[in-house]
Amino acid sequence: MTTALDLISRSLRSIGALASGETPTAEQTDDAFNMLNDMLAMWSNERMLLHYETEVVFPVVTNTYQYTIGAGGTIGAVFTGSQALGVVTVTSVTSGSLAVGQTLSTGGTILTFGTGAGGSGTPAAGTYNVSSSQTVTTQSITASFQRPLRINSGFTRSSTIDYQMECRNFEDYKLIGLKALTGPWTKILYYQPSMPLGNITLWPNPTSAGDIHLYCDTILQSFNATSDTVQLPPGYNLGISRSLAELLLPEYGRVDETVVAMITSQAARFRGSLKRTNMHPQAQAQIDPLLANQRIDAGWHLSGGFL
Repeated sequence: MTTALDLISRSLRSIGALASGETPTAEQTDDAFNMLNDMLAMWSNERMLLHYETEVVFPVVTNTYQYTIGAGGTIGAVFTGSQALGVVTVTSVTSGSLAVGQTLSTGGTILTFGTGAGGSGTPAAGTYNVSSSQTVTTQSITASFQRPLRINSGFTRSSTIDYQMECRNFEDYKLIGLKALTGPWTKILYYQPSMPLGNITLWPNPTSAGDIHLYCDTILQSFNATSDTVQLPPGYNLGISRSLAELLLPEYGRVDETVVAMITSQAARFRGSLKRTNMHPQAQAQIDPLLANQRIDAGWHLSGGFL
């Protein structure tokens, strides 16, 4: 794994601010650390720089159609566990569901499953790899999802059947005449990306139990400390360090045209490589022409084809 300090040191060396083997001063580290987090936040707005979608899973509360997401929101989990050496051990989940990408109230983000399988109940007990190496004794811990910039798609899972839902904007949601309508599962979701918590509105108001599954663009992990680690796909470490170097060039007064051209060219080329890797191929699904104008999701079939 790579730490924030590793990325900062590599960036400073590439622009000549550090010699090989040197470590940055506290002032250099602070300036570069803030720039690194700002850059990652900006990258989160470029969909093709994101290497996967985050799946947000939360249980439906019967007759509840509005939820909040983000640190302290209603979507997340509360569990009993401890943390040490980059691993959190979950003994029981009090409420909600555990998932990769959640931020813990004790510090750090869940990176991957260990022996725990996520979700709720017995399968959720076990270990999870997290980005923070601090030690935390057994206590109640809150796991929150990051506030999404956008939600791309989703579905409601009731028993073993998935019912697709449509993500609509505010203008479309305003056109719904009977917003208090109830129904067995959600057909439309409206997401308001307010701050600091995003607001999710479901329609119709679900009257059946189940889980909501949402697919959101991942927000690249920001660092809380220079010792925090990050594990990214091949190519990201070099892309981040060269792009950070490009942003730091003016702050260090680097005017050597050869160095500036080299760093700028490399940063653009590496970002372009990441975008090509992350680009989703266009779907080539073949649909029977007789069904082209029909709803073919699970809800359509179970209703006998009548809307």
